[in-house]
Amino acid sequence: MSLNLRFGLADDGDNRWEIRKKRLFSFFEHYRPDFIAFQEANAFQIEFLCNILQGHRYIGKRSPAPPFWQNNVLFYPDSWVCRWSDHFFLSDTPNVPSRFPESKWPRQCTLGAFTREDRCLVCVSTHLDFDARVQIRSVHIIQRRLKGRCADVPVILMGDFNATPDAPCHAALTAPEDSDSKDALVFKNAFSPPYPPTFHGFSGKTDVGHIDWILYRGNIVPLGTRVITETFDGGYPSDHFPLLAEFCWNGAGRTNLRRPAGPGPLS
Repeated sequence: MSLNLRFGLADDGDNRWEIRKKRLFSFFEHYRPDFIAFQEANAFQIEFLCNILQGHRYIGKRSPAPPFWQNNVLFYPDSWVCRWSDHFFLSDTPNVPSRFPESKWPRQCTLGAFTREDRCLVCVSTHLDFDARVQIRSVHIIQRRLKGRCADVPVILMGDFNATPDAPCHAALTAPEDSDSKDALVFKNAFSPPYPPTFHGFSGKTDVGHIDWILYRGNIVPLGTRVITETFDGGYPSDHFPLLAEFCWNGAGRTNLRRPAGPGPLS
């Protein structure tokens, strides 16, 4: 699952965090996937999620975090073991808090490598900025960070990309052609055209583009996908609709999971 949780300090009136957080109790009674990629989560929102996602662990929270800090967090159940994790910035200096000069906000990416029995899987949560050129540079950073670390391990890349699938950054991930990404990992979109809208601004309207994606590669195949558009306890959990995808293993799934080299943080 991927969900832009919506900045918890935003002045959203009847949809402010103190009201809509109660909707998540009902939401997670209905949906409890193995991996949940959150974007735009404040530290106090993550603490709340820990209380309702019992039996789950998470990666991606900065501690201590500045008051307005937003995290891209991955929650996962105890049945999976996180072998290593990495958190970096989508900028020219990924290992320190930073942003591209053209970025409106500092954007980040969190990834984790997980095992369960003989299965290996890498999951990624990210949030891109608005500028198309920055988006291209950002996905190249993610591709380079993944390349050489994941070997033939399946990867699920989730997040708010602030772009629809006809954007250049989607092509850079699914059909890279330029010289900077000719050796990059190639992904597929778990959803198919016509891509369902994912942003609604608490309106529930389904006339805005598919800007949240679940992409994948490796020996997994999607069994089904959906965008969750229903309300919970009279409202929406976020101004984005959650995305849900179910995958099955395509083959034995015994893969070589390498520890990352370089300065990326480990857990």
